[in-house]
Amino acid sequence: MENYINRRNSKEVKIGNVTIGANNPIAIQSMCNTKTEDVAATVAQINALEREGCDIIRCAVPHMEAAKAFSEIKKGIHIPLVADIHFDYKLAIEAIKNGADKVRINPGNIGSQDKVHEVVEAAKAYGIPLRVGVNGGSLEKELVAKYGGTTPEALVESALKEVDALEKFDFNNIVISIKSSDVMMSIKAHELIADKTPYPLHVGITETGLVSTGSIKSAVGIGVILYEGIGDTIRVSLTGDPIYEVKAGKSILSSLGLKKSGINLVSCPTCGRTNIDLIGLAEKVQKMIDEIQYENNANIHNKNLKIAVMGCVVNGPGEARDADLGIAGGKGEGLIFKKGEIIKKVKEEELLPSFKEEFLRLL
Repeated sequence: MENYINRRNSKEVKIGNVTIGANNPIAIQSMCNTKTEDVAATVAQINALEREGCDIIRCAVPHMEAAKAFSEIKKGIHIPLVADIHFDYKLAIEAIKNGADKVRINPGNIGSQDKVHEVVEAAKAYGIPLRVGVNGGSLEKELVAKYGGTTPEALVESALKEVDALEKFDFNNIVISIKSSDVMMSIKAHELIADKTPYPLHVGITETGLVSTGSIKSAVGIGVILYEGIGDTIRVSLTGDPIYEVKAGKSILSSLGLKKSGINLVSCPTCGRTNIDLIGLAEKVQKMIDEIQYENNANIHNKNLKIAVMGCVVNGPGEARDADLGIAGGKGEGLIFKKGEIIKKVKEEELLPSFKEEFLRLL
């Protein structure tokens, strides 16, 4: 795929074993919905998200038990662990001491400048970045009054104010996020802030809703922002299993040509010419791919494969000729093809097993 995106040249920031900013790959983030202090459940979810393609994971730290759990969680995972902190600066410091690779804070809601300074000094001592998080739903009252409501300009001013609070203590290991549930507001805010700061930007649309509608809303907002070259990490925020956040994130990056790896499953829409259960077949192929990944712990998301499920044996192989492997369904039978060349003709009930054999050969 031709690259049409000229990415913003942001500052490099290292988060554990992942480097973001500049020309580094855009990282996919998610957030655990387990109780952080439940180490076994949290580790299991993080590892499942990593297998799906998550690069960085965030966990809520609402109390000291959660902050102290970071040391045990770190022993069982491989990707960077971020602490999500609100109101209590002591939780940030404890999470840092217990191995947090980054801390998400809002300097304005953790108390006095002395408390912010203590968090900064802990981050400096352990060499980790701080992510300034500004959310449209919790914007400062004075900014809401100044701008007559929550606006893109207000979000940007709030974020830069929080950055300034950290820079005053000679700290510049910073990541910024400015999020709103309003797609157009989020797009405009990112356009405004992109030229005002060198720091990497974490992009997302917050509170998007359930998986079906939230994925679409996120794809529109995050997709436009990324197309403009803005963004160094992304999170698709959904009300549901975090695994769907990672799936959606991969699809967004892949669609923009910003992620070359992974399994890109394409399938044609059904029509009156379709003589096979195309919807069911496509769902079975996707389930097969997921099962192979989890059962065999195969790093499928590190592959770069296009898989096609087509409903017509006449046009299918031609329409998906660039697919690494594909199925074209017919009446009671189907074709299996590679790069447009037919390699097998099998009965409908044999399609999936035969296809799985060929798929495994590609791994």
